[in-house]
Amino acid sequence: MVSIVLASHGSFAEGIKESGQMIFGPQENVAAVVLTPDMGPDDMHGKLLDAIATFDDQEQVLFLVDLWGGTPFNQVSRLIEEEGHPGWIAMTGLNLPMLVSAYGARMGAETAEDVAKEIFEEARSGIRTKPEVAAAPAAAPAQASAPAVGAIPEGTVLGDGHIKFVLCRVDTRLLHGQVATTWTKQTNPDRIIVVSDDVAHDDLRKTMIMQAAPPGVKAHVIPVNKMIEVAHDPRFGATKALLLFETPQDLLRCVEGGVDIKKVNLGSMAHSVGKVVVTNAIAMDQDDVDCLEKLAAEGIEFDVRKVPSDSPESFDAVMKKAKSELAAS
Repeated sequence: MVSIVLASHGSFAEGIKESGQMIFGPQENVAAVVLTPDMGPDDMHGKLLDAIATFDDQEQVLFLVDLWGGTPFNQVSRLIEEEGHPGWIAMTGLNLPMLVSAYGARMGAETAEDVAKEIFEEARSGIRTKPEVAAAPAAAPAQASAPAVGAIPEGTVLGDGHIKFVLCRVDTRLLHGQVATTWTKQTNPDRIIVVSDDVAHDDLRKTMIMQAAPPGVKAHVIPVNKMIEVAHDPRFGATKALLLFETPQDLLRCVEGGVDIKKVNLGSMAHSVGKVVVTNAIAMDQDDVDCLEKLAAEGIEFDVRKVPSDSPESFDAVMKKAKSELAAS
């Protein structure tokens, strides 16, 4: 029987698993894997592997995931690419009709692909309104305002010759659901630029980031030195960019290289060995503290929150707690 992994942000996967069993009865070889605010991508990756290890059939696995481009999906996609199992299939848009249909379909299906094909229409038709409301017409994909630099002669000045940063964010998970939905809609960039030497040299992670880009917004992955070049290139003067940094250290290198960043959103810094937990989304070690203090000394303002609807936390209070926790550890 095809095994099923339910993967989501927060406890959604656990809740829908319980709901599905209320309707269809207890199910074997079904696991819920959830992403919590204190987890990084590697933590999610490990939990997915642990879940698969519990299945009787580990060759035919259907991943039902909440959101395309979110961290759960990105890590499922990474697993499928790395492990190379032809019987592993991912499907996004997890809802209860999809899950209940999957429970029924797998009773007569031999492969995860067969189950995915059978449940697709059931999942889509489960979205209805009463009274009926006509769906809004699909918007035409937005076009990036700046053409490819390669097509523009060197020395050309577009706009005022200075790239516009609509948001600069430090986020261990880089481009994921919170960024692709809430922050992108809030700031309206035409390009998302991930600035990281490590990711720029990792073809798999680059591919995952390109897949996670929201409709109408181009995504790029470039090393730090390239970002410094772009910031001084007048051909990007008409570009509105959302910058994503995996670490504050990469951000500091950009600032020291002359990139004119005035405000930074601290969104997520995942916990790892040697770090102390400061908020439910931020963990730091001494190097992080020193780096952020250098950035503050450069006059950079910090906005500490995960999503736009959160109330910003005090940067000074966060730093004070980090220092206190590190001194006590």
